[in-house]
Formats: sequence, C-alpha cells, structure tokens
Amino acid sequence: MKTRYSFGGDEHIFCEVDEGMSLEAFFKSLSMTNAVRDSQIRGVTEICPANASFQIKFDPDQISPDDMLAELKTLEEQAASADHTLDTRIIEVPVFYNDPWTHDTLMRFRERHQDPNGTDLEYSARINNFDSVDDFVAAHSGSPWFVSMVGFVAGLPFLYQTVERAKQIEVPKYLRPRTDTPKLTVGYGGCFSAIYSVRGAGGYQMFGITPMPIYDPKQEINYLQDFMIFFKPGDLVKFKSVDRDGYDAALAEVEANKFEPLIRPVKFSLDDFNKDAAAYNAKLEGALYDN
Repeated sequence: MKTRYSFGGDEHIFCEVDEGMSLEAFFKSLSMTNAVRDSQIRGVTEICPANASFQIKFDPDQISPDDMLAELKTLEEQAASADHTLDTRIIEVPVFYNDPWTHDTLMRFRERHQDPNGTDLEYSARINNFDSVDDFVAAHSGSPWFVSMVGFVAGLPFLYQTVERAKQIEVPKYLRPRTDTPKLTVGYGGCFSAIYSVRGAGGYQMFGITPMPIYDPKQEINYLQDFMIFFKPGDLVKFKSVDRDGYDAALAEVEANKFEPLIRPVKFSLDDFNKDAAAYNAKLEGALYDN
C-alpha cells in the first residue's frame, strides 16, 4: 500500500502507513514520528504515533498544511532507506494468569461473550488450536511484544507479538463490551495484547492481571516519578507468568513503593529478526536475564 495522507481541518495531518498491522508498518510509522520529533519542525505541537499510522498536530499560523505535508513526505523518503534498527529497552512484566479477579469479572459478563459456557482463556486457547490453557499461556508469555502505541485511555499500551505471522495469536473482542474491567488486566483483542491502565469498560478478552503499575497521575510510585506513563512506543515487553505467591510478593513491593521493573537496554534489528525470529527472540530474552 502506498502511504496515504489526509488533512484533518487546518491543523492535523493523518498518515496511514498500511491498512494492515505488521512490524514493517510499525517500524516505518515509528521511524517517521521519531524523525518529526528530532527534526523539530516549526509549528508541530503534538505527535501521536499509532500501530501502523500516526497523526501530527501543528499550528497553521507557523507552518501551512501544504508545507507540513511536504516535510512529512521528505521524512517518508528517508524512512524508506532507514536501517530498520531501534535502540530501545526490554521490560519484564509479571502476569498472574487466570487470576480470581479477572475470572470473577469475565463470569459476570458471559452473555456478552462468544462462548458463554467457558472462560476467556479456554476460548482463546481453543480457537488458536492449542491443546490446553497452559500451552496458550506459554505462547502468550513466550515471546517479546512491541509497544506499538500508547493511548485510548491514559497509559494503556497496545502490544504486538514478535513472532512469525503464522504464529500470531488472534482473538476477537467480546460481542458486546463489558462495563467493568479490573485495573492492570492483561487482555487481548484482534492481534493486540494490552494492559488496562485503569479500571473501566472494555471488550478485550481477559487473560490475567499484573501487579506492576503502569500509570500514576500523582507520580508517587518510585519508577513513575519522572513521568506518569510508563510505556512508550518502541518498548519491548516480556511477560513472565507468576503464581499467586509471586503476584502477592510483587504486590507487597508495589505497596511499599519498592518494586523495580526489570529493564535492560537493547538494539532491535528488524532485518535480523526476519532472518530467524525464534533465535532473535532468544537473544532478546538473554539480554533481559543474562546481565
């Protein structure tokens, strides 16, 4: 697909990199938004990256819409020849899968679900041809995920799995959205996982819950004192399955304001990943745990 631009009034430009989600589309979108930020184009007031698209807000009194579009097309040409590498960080996120809180919630909303007689994990495992829920959880937590965008509600990351296309997990959202989702639920809809940063309505399948806060508007949590939102596009997430004892231990550290996420700097190469995804994911996991 050719990159498609459209104007939103006289102060927005929306850029659709591709109609479908892929790591290539994500890389191009991220490369272009990073370039807009680094170029410090006169008049740009907001940069909003998304999964395979982005939107730029600008002041038309400082730069005309046509000139803003010309700047973006120049950056698109540069992105086409970029080396497809990204300096980023990989983060471990503990998850208590099949926890009692999301289980209680999903059972209250079975009439809105494709499978009223099962659970979200059972349904997701079955339609993805896994033999058991344990096998499905192992697949969900077995490979890293890119944070492709942050938004919808403050601090909520959309996560895209770094596996070959044929191994992508795909699960539809609920038939009708719930009116309740526990805070820090790890959910799934379409090809995206997500972490609900706050309690509220939602339609994603619910797999578990993390004790790790990712959004703190008061900035009182020790690792969120510099910025209230933890994730940023380009982050890599590695889910770690924990049991109730592991969850409770991490939660106790959170409540004592002593929890420290495991974070390591990494350089991600899309070209190297495409050559051998499994080997490259093992390398990323080694960077996280071998230090």
